[in-house]
Amino acid sequence: MKISGAPCCWGVDNPKNPYLPPWERVLKEASEAGYSGMELGPYGYIPMELEKVAGVLAENKLNIIAGTIFDDLVSEENFQNLIGQTHDICGMVTKLPQPPQEEGQRFKTPYLVVIDWGHDGRDYAAGHPDRAPRLNKEAWNRMMDHIRAIAKLAWETYGVRTVVHPHAGGYIEFADEIDQVAKDIPQEVAGLCLDTGHLYYSKMDPIEWLLKYKDRIDYLHFKDIDRKVYDEVMNEKIRFFDACAKGVMCPIGKGVLPYEDIHRTLQEMGYAGYITVEQERDPRNVETSLRDVKASRDYLASVGFD
Repeated sequence: MKISGAPCCWGVDNPKNPYLPPWERVLKEASEAGYSGMELGPYGYIPMELEKVAGVLAENKLNIIAGTIFDDLVSEENFQNLIGQTHDICGMVTKLPQPPQEEGQRFKTPYLVVIDWGHDGRDYAAGHPDRAPRLNKEAWNRMMDHIRAIAKLAWETYGVRTVVHPHAGGYIEFADEIDQVAKDIPQEVAGLCLDTGHLYYSKMDPIEWLLKYKDRIDYLHFKDIDRKVYDEVMNEKIRFFDACAKGVMCPIGKGVLPYEDIHRTLQEMGYAGYITVEQERDPRNVETSLRDVKASRDYLASVGFD
């Protein structure tokens, strides 16, 4: 099990946010913190300039583990945009430095992580399965069609494995929605990228869900949650990333998630491959990012992760 990082630990979630740090700084600090693998982050943050990006990765001895579509997967009018992102991201990540495939890893990196995002009604109901609006059957089926098309294009054209990431504040978040995705998207089409922090945030036990979908999980994200802040934001009407700006996500090992037990569970599952650390934050707090990503990396090493 290999630990990698992601730009969201530096507050990079919306590429249009005026407070984002330079991408070169993010890659440099990831290397300084002991990471050898990174995700590209949201489309539009790291430029689609192959030689320039490859050079900075090489300088910092970093490989690229995944690219991400973080966008509206539901709307028909956004579909061609999604297809364009698939071509751009897959065309980029397959030409950047890659790590070797680990023994037992089902699909080689890079992955294409697909996340639904961009709906106010769901954003304000993140973490609340009892009150979140749900898609009707037609809209749900349209989203599934879009994911299948993305996954087919990524695999058949670029050899990139797509993984669906349930995410707080999107239309794939809660237990029933994850179960439905697993039914509607066959294993041969796409895998799952479960995220321990999002599972907990959205009222699920991470260990239970890792075991439930052990045969569908191709890739993992790790987070930790500050229980005091979590209890506060669950009693507010608040967007997911505004909750993150308040500090609901904390360095791994400083929150409520039992990573020694999670490590043991993954060993029993036979999970092999990559796990990416995420700690969403306000980018205006970027001065503590290096400290926190190193703390997360060091803690995970102390409980057995490579």
